[in-house]
Amino acid sequence: MSAPKILNYELAPSPATIFGCLLPAPWLGVAAGLLLAFGPEAGLPNRFSPLVLAVTHVLVLGMLAPIMVGALFQLFPVVAGQVVRSAKWIAPFVALGSTAIAAGLSVGFLAGDRQGFSVAAWLAVFLYGAIVLALAPAAWRIVLPSQPDASLKTLRGIVLPLSMVIGLGVVLAGAFAAWWQVDIAYFLRLHVAWGLVGWIACLVLGVASTVVPMFWQTNRPSLTWHRRLPWDLWLGLLLLFVPLSERLLDGFLSALALFVMALALVSMRALLGAKRRFDPAWVLWLVCAMSWASAAGLLLILLHLTSYLSSEWQSVLPWWIGVLCLVGGAVMPVNAMLGKIIPFLIFLHLRRQTPMGQRVPSMQVILPPTRLRWQACSAVLALLCLLCLPIAPIHWKFIGGIVFAFSQAMLAVMLLMSLARYRRELRRVLFPSKTST
Repeated sequence: MSAPKILNYELAPSPATIFGCLLPAPWLGVAAGLLLAFGPEAGLPNRFSPLVLAVTHVLVLGMLAPIMVGALFQLFPVVAGQVVRSAKWIAPFVALGSTAIAAGLSVGFLAGDRQGFSVAAWLAVFLYGAIVLALAPAAWRIVLPSQPDASLKTLRGIVLPLSMVIGLGVVLAGAFAAWWQVDIAYFLRLHVAWGLVGWIACLVLGVASTVVPMFWQTNRPSLTWHRRLPWDLWLGLLLLFVPLSERLLDGFLSALALFVMALALVSMRALLGAKRRFDPAWVLWLVCAMSWASAAGLLLILLHLTSYLSSEWQSVLPWWIGVLCLVGGAVMPVNAMLGKIIPFLIFLHLRRQTPMGQRVPSMQVILPPTRLRWQACSAVLALLCLLCLPIAPIHWKFIGGIVFAFSQAMLAVMLLMSLARYRRELRRVLFPSKTST
């Protein structure tokens, strides 16, 4: 077992820095759901249909990316003891800039407008280039102990997958904008692999290695877990740059899928032994682990049993893999962390600013568990509806989109209510005479 981590809460950035990244993000999840519900159904459930590409980038860039960047701004000082010095200057632009990039790509995919890809590419270069330049010095200053854990190692190397995803995305956007010609299939494979596994999965694993044992009281990950992650995954993804024959590529992807499946199954075992299984967000982590294991299994089927599958199944499996990775494997843990970390941050900052002897509302008072339980149920229902889309695309895209939008709207409203509670409590502390009257 790994030792408990010492967290540097005194180095945590201001609430405005973190909340500015996190709070707008669920509303972009609402936008992604509504876009799916009311967008053109042509090509569904093909993963390369214009609507699927647009919704994917609204979800990943508009919702997930700001949350992950905001989490990094918090984790670097608290977990690694390294302050991201320019975070307070960049944070106000993360959600807005990511939304603009997603909007540009959506215009490009849905309307076939090259200008949308051009705008998205330039914005990505400036915004995420600034984020990479802000994170890189902090990552470089991290001094790893003799037996570093997965969280520290993830923070130490997170600039690599972020740079890969953005760089490959800009290459593809530039190609769609007719700036240059590239092998679309080659760069798309790299972009998807680094986005889903290198960036999303590795960051979720790195954060979960610290957050899940702390909040849900699971057994701490083993030394082997910390020794292998995340660099085993990143080094494997680097090998994808090497031109391989179709047979070797399938074998390599199979090995990667088996590794991801093993990690997911180990995670499921730890979650099933959690002491706080009654917590509303616990089920979201369990669904996350199940989703990654299922996606890896479906990828193995797609790689090795394609000749036995009908054309319909060959289009259905990629849809299921994408939904399981993005919604089950990314949105679920992000929802779980937001529902737990936002109240925790509010509690932490209130405790700092409240004089000794005065009571601070607990996390359960700031965001009641009953509300979180309803939100978790709606998120799981949305995942199930989206998995049903291939059955009747026209009907299930509407149902799935609406249910997903509703689940994220619930989260967004709950977070705003938590922020309102924070401001009320802070006003009570700073201006006691006014609140008493």
